[in-house]
Amino acid sequence: MPASRYAETHAAAARDPESFWLDAARAIAWDRMPERAFDRAQGPYGRWFPDGRLNACYNAIDRHADSDRRDQVAIIHDSPVTGTKRTITYGALRDEVATLAAVLADLGVGKGDRVVIYMPMVPEAMVGMLACARLGAVHSVVFGGFAANELAKRIEDAQPKVVLAASCGIEPNRVVAYKPLLDAAIAASAHKPSACLIFQRPQCRADLDPARDHDWAGTMEAARAAGKHAGCVSMAATDPLYVLYTSGTTGKPKGVVRDTGGYLVALAWSMPNLYGVAPGETYFCASDIGWVVGHCYIVYAPLLHGCTTVLYEGKPVGTPDAGAFWRVLEEHKVVCLFTAPTALRAIKKEDPQGELVGRHDLSAFRSLFLAGERADPDSVAWAERVLDRPVIDHWWQTETGWPIAGNPVGLGLLPVKRGSTCVPMPGYDVRVLDEGGKEVPAGTMGTIAIRLPLPPGCLPTLWGSDERMRESYLTTFPGYYDTSDAGIIDEDGYITVLGRTDDIINVAGHRLSTGGMEAVLSAHPDVAECAVIGIRDALKGEVPCGFVVLKARVSRDPAEIERELVAKVREEIGPVAAFKLALTVPRLPKTRSGKILRATMKRIADDEPWTMPATIDDASVLEEIGDSLRTRGIGG
Repeated sequence: MPASRYAETHAAAARDPESFWLDAARAIAWDRMPERAFDRAQGPYGRWFPDGRLNACYNAIDRHADSDRRDQVAIIHDSPVTGTKRTITYGALRDEVATLAAVLADLGVGKGDRVVIYMPMVPEAMVGMLACARLGAVHSVVFGGFAANELAKRIEDAQPKVVLAASCGIEPNRVVAYKPLLDAAIAASAHKPSACLIFQRPQCRADLDPARDHDWAGTMEAARAAGKHAGCVSMAATDPLYVLYTSGTTGKPKGVVRDTGGYLVALAWSMPNLYGVAPGETYFCASDIGWVVGHCYIVYAPLLHGCTTVLYEGKPVGTPDAGAFWRVLEEHKVVCLFTAPTALRAIKKEDPQGELVGRHDLSAFRSLFLAGERADPDSVAWAERVLDRPVIDHWWQTETGWPIAGNPVGLGLLPVKRGSTCVPMPGYDVRVLDEGGKEVPAGTMGTIAIRLPLPPGCLPTLWGSDERMRESYLTTFPGYYDTSDAGIIDEDGYITVLGRTDDIINVAGHRLSTGGMEAVLSAHPDVAECAVIGIRDALKGEVPCGFVVLKARVSRDPAEIERELVAKVREEIGPVAAFKLALTVPRLPKTRSGKILRATMKRIADDEPWTMPATIDDASVLEEIGDSLRTRGIGG
């Protein structure tokens, strides 16, 4: 294995960030090349490339469409839920985006205006995002099928001039009508968009309001017939490209702002150096465009880098089976897959021996990246075994826009430590702090914080509120960005994220990580996935409770497995954990992006008031969790 260039690269960025990031900026096409990398005087902590000008859509599409990549496939839409596949070249994508941008301009959308996008995993959603970027409008994508009241909050906060929506989304076992949800959201919002452009899908056509709604296909056809195309508007690097609202918020939603220049530079750096992908290769990010991962690594990064990106409308299991991802890898010659640990655990649960992997030719495939939740070491080991490829857990947040830490394949793979997200990417000065803001020794758990300034690509502020940005992220530890994640940095500089700081429980005065207990539970050969929460206890303050989902075809007595799990935690973590309760459940409650709803589970267990999370994938799972707890005399 060749020596990694990571250490010298990270050191160069730390030693002279101005030169490092100006050099990285050369990967992007600028209308005006920046002469300064960073201005500390702007915004809550500073702004990147303050004197640069560019356009994100030009960088993602036009410069490829004007080159020998014109006839290369830009987007593969693979939709097992509809049984269809479609490819779009860079040339065709440029034409479609330029036409939709002209349509939006006719509807009054211009530079700085907001457009809300409420669509499923269809190419038109990507076209909508890029058309906004072309005009200098700010897109705000809301996960398709999101609850009407939550959509209303985002419409009210972003104040969009236009909404782009589809008539429906398609799940493996149902069709979700979007238009009634959109209508209800607009009715509930104090802000009323002037127009809605509706993409009609044949599975469920929507009724259109002639006063506000426009048919996507008909409007686009008329624009094409009239020869309408919009050009790319030059934007300041510090202008916003999009606003993405964090999930699970209460009250007024928190809109993460993404700037244009810093974001494109960071993404362009990450594709060859972190993910090890070359222009012209096929990259598959199995996420949703409603989440930050989809924005970054389905839409912008692969197109910036001249790759072919897979837009997948399906599930990791059930469309049709647990070999769905491997079929996509084989069919489209994917070199890199990026998915969530939850998806991997779902596949492992259904195909524990990895038999379905062997049915596919994965000769083009080189690496698997995981992010979104902590990747338990057992699942990483399973994937390494069945895939015989590097499996890389890496860590980032909606706020950062690209990975904070990872194993940089493109710079040369570092040794893998299962359970760790490896090392910080260039520009990230990561520390672990105690409650007083003092750095703790190597291997000691604390709050993970990033010394300011944050690197290019990270949020410069929150939509409409620099002060809220400061209060939310910058005041807990002055001079640092508070990630609200707990973890450790070991003597080799490897970062292990143990969970949100809210997931650190206090058992009789001992601060313990539920993530550490989950790692022990998930290593049991019969466990597919698990979650540990702290339950209120009159004597100890909190005691841990583990929920476990067993692998398919496990026939052993669950009570016996539960006893083994309790003994295993007490043996590996110690009696101090006071771990006495493991519950086998059919499934865990999750958001649509795969995050386990631990906070809601805790409220149920503590018999506290709780509301249905807006992002929940299947509400009935919470009832099952409540029933399981009540059988043990826990909760109301």
